[in-house]
Amino acid sequence: MDIDINDKEFGLFQRLIYNESGINLTPAKKELLKSRLMKRLRGRSLTSFKEYYQYVTEEDTTGEELVSMLDCISTNLTEFFREAAHFDYLSEKVLPVVMENKRKKQEKKIRIWCAGCSTGEEPYSIAIILAECIERLCDLDIKILATDLSTRVLKKATQGRYSKDRLKGIPLQILNTYFEKETCNFKEHYQIKDFLRNMIVFRRLNLTDATFPFKGQFDFIFCRNVMIYFDKQTQTELVNKFYKHLASDGHLFIGHSESLASTDSKFRYVQPTVYQK
Repeated sequence: MDIDINDKEFGLFQRLIYNESGINLTPAKKELLKSRLMKRLRGRSLTSFKEYYQYVTEEDTTGEELVSMLDCISTNLTEFFREAAHFDYLSEKVLPVVMENKRKKQEKKIRIWCAGCSTGEEPYSIAIILAECIERLCDLDIKILATDLSTRVLKKATQGRYSKDRLKGIPLQILNTYFEKETCNFKEHYQIKDFLRNMIVFRRLNLTDATFPFKGQFDFIFCRNVMIYFDKQTQTELVNKFYKHLASDGHLFIGHSESLASTDSKFRYVQPTVYQK
């Protein structure tokens, strides 16, 4: 059964989703919204988007359906070492300076934030780069905070288990060093090794929250292909929060189709999609 969504109903969801996540759905996304939410309606045996809106905003006092709805709306396209130039810059330019500064200050703590981590490929890629570039990981206190709005993708990310097709293009040496090969129902899967998984803490976080539940500063932040879903005001607010939570001279990496040019921030441009505090 096909259920249509009218302009008024779309407007209600548009405002709700914006207020709860910062995701800015234009009228051109009406059919996308409809297709993404149909499964939720059917699962609740609801016959209209009006009924579903009422269920989300009034009847479900647990707030769980709101989280599930936002899961459906979130886009989670990712892959290992996506936008490889960032990882080259990280290994060649950022990490040597970070390590030298830590040595001078006799600090062993390295903190990284991967905001919008999706199913985990990005934070695990960062962890692999750290393992490749830092000679004695065990001597350092390294933690990667990996956050996302979607509980569904965070569950997958926490497991750290990927089908063979998700690892195309990864060099064999990297695969053998950082993954354990498994076979289940005649299908090959690869499990991230525990010493990498132990570096990463996965948490649900809404990037439009007024404040974030951490006080420390990060040596660098990855937030790639997330801000394209936000309007300019929300982008500016988020970028300024990143600035606040970055250590002095820390770097911010954003997506290939993103820029800080139209935001009001103190970040210094380094190269396309790379900025420094």
